[in-house]
Order: sequence, then C-alpha cells, then structure tokens
Amino acid sequence: MPKKLKINPRKMMELAIEVMRQSVGEMRDDGKPNPLVGAVLLRPDGSTETACRGELREGNHAEFTLLERKCVGEKLDDCILFATLEPCLNRNEPKRGCARHIVGARIKKVYVGIEDDNPTVAGKGIQYLRNHGVEIEMFDRDLQAIILKENKAFFEWARQQTEELEEQPIKLSEYEDALKEAKIEDFSETALKRYRTKAKIKSAVSSAEFKRLLKLQGLLAEDSQSPSGFGFLLFGKDPRLAMPQAGLLARAELPNGKAERKEFSMPMVLIPGELEKWLNKILPNTLERSQMERTERVDLPFEMIREAVVNALIHRDYDIKGQKCQLVVTSDCVTIKSPGDPIPPITMERMRSFKAPMKSRNPVLHFVFARMGLAEEQGYGLTSLKEQAEKHGLPLPTYAMEGGSLVLTIYRSKTAILNELATKVPDGLGESEKAVLELISKQQLVSSRKVQNQLGFDERKAQRILKKLREANLIRRQGRGPSTAYTLVQP
Repeated sequence: MPKKLKINPRKMMELAIEVMRQSVGEMRDDGKPNPLVGAVLLRPDGSTETACRGELREGNHAEFTLLERKCVGEKLDDCILFATLEPCLNRNEPKRGCARHIVGARIKKVYVGIEDDNPTVAGKGIQYLRNHGVEIEMFDRDLQAIILKENKAFFEWARQQTEELEEQPIKLSEYEDALKEAKIEDFSETALKRYRTKAKIKSAVSSAEFKRLLKLQGLLAEDSQSPSGFGFLLFGKDPRLAMPQAGLLARAELPNGKAERKEFSMPMVLIPGELEKWLNKILPNTLERSQMERTERVDLPFEMIREAVVNALIHRDYDIKGQKCQLVVTSDCVTIKSPGDPIPPITMERMRSFKAPMKSRNPVLHFVFARMGLAEEQGYGLTSLKEQAEKHGLPLPTYAMEGGSLVLTIYRSKTAILNELATKVPDGLGESEKAVLELISKQQLVSSRKVQNQLGFDERKAQRILKKLREANLIRRQGRGPSTAYTLVQP
C-alpha cells in the first residue's frame, strides 16, 4: 500500500459495524438466525466500498458481495479488508467460502471482528488466510463486544452446530483429531457430570443425545466412540497418559516459611474446583470467595485466581510438550505461567494495556469452560482481572514472557509491586518515589498533572521524580506534549 496513505483502522472498524446493521435477513425453514455482517474495502487511494449480508441478493455473504459483485474486475492487491465476522472457509458446492474469495482477490491484510463461535470451525477461516500469506488483525475489544451483543441469537445458535470437513481440513492443533487408542470409557463420569450440571445440559450423561452434543463440539470423533485429544484433556480420567504436558503444577509459600506443592493431573474441567479446595486448606483465611479489603493487605477472591488459571489452561500452546501450566503463590503475589506466546495477532503490548482483542488459541476448550461459566466469551479474562484489581485498590496485574511462557502476576498487597521495583534501584526508593510508582501501578497510565493533583506535588517536584524513575528504567514515557503519560516498565 502506498506509504503516503494514512489509514485510521478504528474508523474503518466502526464503518463496518454501521454497515453490518444494514444486513438484510432471509426467510429460512431450518430456524437458523440470520447473522449481521458488514464488510469494508479500503482502496490505496483512500476510497472505500462497503457491503452487508444479503444486500444485493438474499443470503449472499458480505465479503462475496463486496469482492465478486461490487468490485469484480478491480485489482485489489493493495486493498485492506475489514469484516465484522470471521470469513467462512467452506460452503455447499458450487459456492466457495469467503476466505477463499479473499485469497483469490490477492488481498494481503484483513481486519476481523469476531471469530466464528462454532467451536469446531472457529479460527479455521483466519488460519486459512494466514496460510496464504494474509496478515490478520482483530477489531478493538470494545467493538468486538458490540458485534457479539448485536449477533447474540446467531452466536448462541452457532455454538450448537458442526460443519462438514473439507478433504484437507485446516487444523489449529493436532489434538482436534481422535486419540486412536482411547475410548469413551476413558472419560471420567464425574467430569462429564460436572460439565452437564454447569452447562445446564438436560440430556443424561449416558444418553445418545449427550454423546451427540460432545461430537458436535469436537470432543468425540465421528464414530462417537473415540475421544478427540481435547475431549480427553477435558474429561479423561488421566489426561497425562496421552498428553504429559496436561494439568497444573502448583506451589504455595506458607507464612511459616515452608512450602506446599501439588500436581493437578485430573480432568481439566475438575481442576478449578480442586485447586480452590487445596488453596483454602493450606492457606486458611488468605484466599476467600468473599470480597474483602483491609488497610494494607487484600485477600484475593478465589474467582480472580480461578479466572487466571482457567485462561492459562485454555490458551496455552499444547504443542509445547515439555512444559506445564504453573501456579505459584507467595506472600506478595500469585504468578501463573502458561506455555506459549500470546495468540497472534495479540501482542504483549496489548495484553499489558488490557485491550487485547478477543481471540482463542483452542476454541474447543474455550467453548466448554465458557459454557460452564468459568471463562469469558472468547477472551483472556483481561477485563475482569483489571476490574478486580481496581476494586481492591491493588496494582494492576502484569504480563511478561519467561522461558517461552506467558507469565501473569497478580499482586496480593497494595505495595507488593514496590518491593519488586525497589530491588532495581541501588540507593532504594524514597517515600515520594514510592507514592508515584504506586499511583502508576494502579492506574496504568499517569500524566504529570495527575501526579500533582492526586499526590499534592508541585510541578517541579513531579517532574523531578518522574525523571528519576525514568532514568532508573522503572517507568517509560508514552506520547509527547500535553498527551505525555507514564507507565511502568515491564519485563
């Protein structure tokens, strides 16, 4: 794309949502809800073309209408496409999936609103585009929430569906396939009953209908007798028999100086409950389900730790076979390690800003935990973690990469992060420096003016302290001029 063209992705995303709302519904005998879908094509000269679902013909997809009807014959190599829903990969012949039309048009960059919510096909259209050299970005998180809300009926329907696989299907993980040596009898009845209860499934665990639902969700193979790898991970009596990297390794440092260690190797759906029992047993009165706040120390509600652990288990890279998810509890913090980098196109910067878009590495796992009410829809649980920290007046959680794992640190006390930062300053931190760091740790981005107003410093003192903290590489500056703000430096 010509370098002179300055684009505003946010503006194009918002336009796509406006177009989405113009979608034309169709009469269907099968009861399928009509999705609202909008697409915007941004040309190199800055002009745009738009299309919504059903705009020119009942049932036609927005991307098809845009590329094969409105822009047919145009050279689209340097255009950028914005679509509110993940482009489909497969359609009934002779139709082609929208992802294939995009590749055929030689478009090199696509912004996607929301992944398909069908757990067996989510992410496949995006992966097909990536496999063909298309750069993928996701819509901003707040705009994704709008798309989800306005397509609620469609997404609820999609989660119950399955799709015929193509001859050479797109695979997000080897664990989507059946485990040939495993049988449905290897599933834990306790785990299946827990899922049935939490997900409010009416059919009995032993019924054919319950097995059909597991098959639709990608948890059983086509013959309904062999578990998929992910099904075995979720419900297998001992998932480590097939996946040694499964489970959670936990360690807690106790007030008496001793440490307790436990390995959770049971079915994944049982881990959150067993973890809660263990923590409440070894750390009495320090990890409570009620919302508690004290002057200097906050006892974290278990829901906050559970959210972090569940997301670590869901979004870890299971192709990394030599590492497990880990939980470490100390007097200052709770650290959760999840093998693998952030899921593309999510970056560490967006994780740290708590504005990462919704994206699932393992949609099948995410579907099960979301249906059980144990995970946010399609997300990393970023919103709830941030809100809980703010509610308790704690430093915001931090993200870092360590040894190939994504590391989340949740601080248990209002000054815990200061203890960590103080070790980086040879001559220590004064009370004023600590006050500024604590303010930044709780609010993420802080201007010099905010330091003055909230801490009662004059401008000269505020600037002097901010400069000292910058030189110590504890904070960094973002923006210039009146919009200058400061944030903590993270590993």
